[in-house]
Amino acid sequence: MDKSEFFGRLVLMPRDWTNLETSFKKLPTMQIAETRVRCLRCHTWHDKQVVTLPRNEFYCSACIQLGRVSTLENFVTLEEPNQFEILDTYLTWQGELTPSQKRCSEEVLRAFNLSQDHLLWAVTGAGKTEMLFPGINDALQTGKRVCLASPRVDVCLELFPRLQAAFQDVDIALLHGHQTDPYHYAQLTIATTHQLLRFYHAFDVLIIDEVDAFPYAQNAQLLYATKQAKKQTGMCLYLTATPGDILLKKVRQKQLGVSYLPQRFHGFPLPEIKTKLVFNWWKKVKNKRLPKALKTFLTNCQQAKRQFLVFVPHINQLAVVLKAINKEFPDLKLTTVFSADEHRLEKVQLMRDGRIAGLITTTILERGVTFPKIDVCVLGADDGTFSSSALVQIAGRVGRNPKRPTGTVLFICNGISRSIKQAQRQIKFVNHKAKEDAYAVSNLS
Repeated sequence: MDKSEFFGRLVLMPRDWTNLETSFKKLPTMQIAETRVRCLRCHTWHDKQVVTLPRNEFYCSACIQLGRVSTLENFVTLEEPNQFEILDTYLTWQGELTPSQKRCSEEVLRAFNLSQDHLLWAVTGAGKTEMLFPGINDALQTGKRVCLASPRVDVCLELFPRLQAAFQDVDIALLHGHQTDPYHYAQLTIATTHQLLRFYHAFDVLIIDEVDAFPYAQNAQLLYATKQAKKQTGMCLYLTATPGDILLKKVRQKQLGVSYLPQRFHGFPLPEIKTKLVFNWWKKVKNKRLPKALKTFLTNCQQAKRQFLVFVPHINQLAVVLKAINKEFPDLKLTTVFSADEHRLEKVQLMRDGRIAGLITTTILERGVTFPKIDVCVLGADDGTFSSSALVQIAGRVGRNPKRPTGTVLFICNGISRSIKQAQRQIKFVNHKAKEDAYAVSNLS
């Protein structure tokens, strides 16, 4: 193994591996208590009886998908040296930020320089990624190691080509559970948040995108991974359109800086949610009959040649909805997708390439993926599966492209749930705030 593969990493090595240079640091893998053991990669406690191996050895079942951690091994690491080649140029992006984006971008850059944790709270479609570019550029120029992490593989796959285009001369590592390419040391890394469990005091700047998304939110394992992956002198930037109570409490207590942007980069408001009450919609679909509202939605999309997403609450509903739509619209090319779908990434790429008209999906596509010029329908929007933040994110898939900044967001439901009402109120609130900000800017100019 190349020495750089140990920089800021927790690498599993057998206990009897003795040919260590003095610069290497050997760390235990497990903390052993009287009746419990704790994994020192993911910080999970286990009862000894549950995770016992022969000869009084123990393993961790919580992060086994990253390779088994057990008392039979040690971690080996090297201190992050920031051993990077100095380039003549880093940022090759030629775009321009709006005045509001520029303000937020400057605040983020300041947080990077001061190494202070910060929250970038911006509506869906505000251009959060582009607002990061000046800060990332400055961090790279000053020799810092940067990681942009997301809970979702789909988001990482979308971010990777965008950052490659913005930093064309920078080597960027892409890390997620589905890849086959070997790990390599890089100054700029894009990774799923689960991959952060492999790092140890590595990053000067750690950016967590979609911080409120499953599986990151309220996940003690991933929260610990974030803390462990950044340097003790490093900082975290949290990105979201729907911050939870914990982050907002930290903002109120002045433990976290915040930049707020209620307006999309193209200046148009977020499309507002339309609801249609359809009692027993699921019973109709099971009988291969589409609710009139869904039929109208799909007809409009087909006639206008627009792509669409149809969200359902549960995985077992995907195939049933697909059959019902295929019966009414046999010429529509569409398929289903969900988190455990082995062909999920390929199906999303088919959508991006315009080779299918739409996807029937669970909440796996509620955020982080961008398809230009689409409309969205949510079947069973009142189901408890859909939180208010999830519904806001789903609505935020629409109108992101300046060539079509509007679109349809249709919720078909048995009743208007509290989450639907909260989502509608939040979208109206940020649209109102965006108008106020635009008015204030026009008065200043």
